[in-house]
Order: sequence, then C-alpha cells, then structure tokens
Amino acid sequence: MRAGRLNLITDVAGLRVGNAADAGLKSGVTVLTGDAPFACGVHVMGGAPGTRETDLLAPDRLVQAVDALVLSGGSAFGLAAADGVMAGLRAAGRGFAVGAARVPIVPGAILFDLLNGGNKGWTDNPYPALGRQALDAAATQFAIGSEGAGTGAMTAQWKGGLGSASAVLAGGTTVGALVAVNALGSVTAPSGQFWAGPWEIGAEFGGLGLGGPFDPQAEPRPEKRQGEATTIAIVATDAALAKPALTRLATAAHDGLARAIVPSHTPFDGDLVFAVSTGSRADADPFGLGHAAACVLARAVARAVFAAAPAPGDRQPCWHERARA
Repeated sequence: MRAGRLNLITDVAGLRVGNAADAGLKSGVTVLTGDAPFACGVHVMGGAPGTRETDLLAPDRLVQAVDALVLSGGSAFGLAAADGVMAGLRAAGRGFAVGAARVPIVPGAILFDLLNGGNKGWTDNPYPALGRQALDAAATQFAIGSEGAGTGAMTAQWKGGLGSASAVLAGGTTVGALVAVNALGSVTAPSGQFWAGPWEIGAEFGGLGLGGPFDPQAEPRPEKRQGEATTIAIVATDAALAKPALTRLATAAHDGLARAIVPSHTPFDGDLVFAVSTGSRADADPFGLGHAAACVLARAVARAVFAAAPAPGDRQPCWHERARA
C-alpha cells in the first residue's frame, strides 16, 4: 500500500474535515462530514468512554447513515459540540427524513482534557459554538497536530494531538484514519522512536525506524495522571460496506491503537473507533481492509504526536522538544 495524495482521511473522496479550537480553553472540536450521508459502525474498547448516539450505529438499528461525526475535547461537556453541528446541518437541509421533519444524525465521542492547564471556568458551555465552527470549516485540506480535538491532548510523555493518514491499496481502494490522541499510554519507546515505526510510509513521522527496545518486564504506570485519558478515532474507506462490515472494520482498526500506544484500551481510557464508508467502490476485500485500517490508524497516531506544536501553559513537551525533555 502507498499513502494517498494528501495522506489524510480526506483522500477518501467525498469526505471533509473541519477543526475549531480555543487557545485559552486548550481544547477544541474536530468534525468529519461528507458530500452525502455515509454508513457508519463503531467499536469501543476503552473502559471509560464518553459517547453520543452510538447505539444507533448497531447493525440492527433503523438509521443506516449519518451526516457527521464529532471528536471533541471537554469530557462530557464536549458531547454538546454535536448540538452546534446539528444546527449547521439542519440549516443546510441535511438530516434523516421523518415526514416533513429532518433530523441530522451526528454521533460523537469525547476525550478528557479538563486538567491540561487551560481556562475551564466558563459560564456557558463553549462546545456547541466550537462544533458549529468546525463544521463550517470542513474541507479536504486540514491541519494536524495541536488542532481541533487534539488541541489540549496529552500522552504519558509527550503532548498529544490530532493525526491523520491514508493508504491506497493495490486494487485502488482508499482507506484513511483520523485520530485525537490523548492516551494514558506512551506512543514512543524510551529511545524516542515511535511504536508505530514498522508501519511508517516514507518519513511521515521522522523516519527513525523501529521503536525499541521493549522491556516485557517493565511495569506500566498503574495510576492515571492528570489530563491523560482516551484516544478517539475514525477510519474511513470508499469500499461499499454496510453497518455489520463497518462494525468489524472498526474492531480490526483497534489493532492500530494497540500497535502505536503502550498500553492502550486501559480502564481509564475511553478508546473508541468509528468506521465509515462512502460506498463508491464495490470491490471490498474485508481481509485487506481490516489490515489496512489498523496500519493507517497506527500511522495517524504517530503523526498526531509528531506534528504537535508548543503553546503557552503546556504541561508537557512536544516530541520535537525531546532533547530538552
């Protein structure tokens, strides 16, 4: 497989991503939407998830497509970002038709960034407005690193962030990933190399090669540190998949989190993966798609941390500052 033209999830034609953030808040929102509603599945493996409208993504539920997905900071407060997204989609005439009414379908997931040093003393919840701003900014080109839902993200050692990557398979199918990395675990070996190194394409996160050495006797940190919890992600493809296959694709993609974050899926993380299909290609290969989704998501995790930029009040160094860490 090779990286797509943009090396972003928007290499899957018909998808757009928008970011919005508040520097003082040290938090933000990322929205994935499309030219048309898209099929969606979800799988949760973390022990502390925060979600909205994920039950309707089960294969046996009535609604078969969604209008947008929201990744947000702000813990449970951030779930309100979907309100702003719904308002924008409603104004555009989007939504699930129920008689004369239209209801935009906007599932979402949040990460915990309430203790990252930002000003959280708001009176009115800022997330609905950030959600609307992110929707309005949606485009095929978007920034990664300290952007959107990854603005105030942290990991065990480095500042986290928003990452994305893509791959084009031999038959022409495209797979992409979008992820906000705010993990309890570490994305790098003690040497500073990314655990995702074996799946890197080119030098997209430094070209440092394999991470290591890994000490299987090392004890992981047993306690959660402030501001470090939850990696939330979306994988997407243009292969035509319905909700059951997308649920399986989301499950397979979790392998990418396990490859790139050590440990992942802890009791204190709300690790979650959405999977979406635009359905423009009919030649789906379930085996190849699952493998590609995991590889692309691992790369996106590393790219998030690799691209993170410093900001006033940060409580952790960026990976690029590792010589001073």
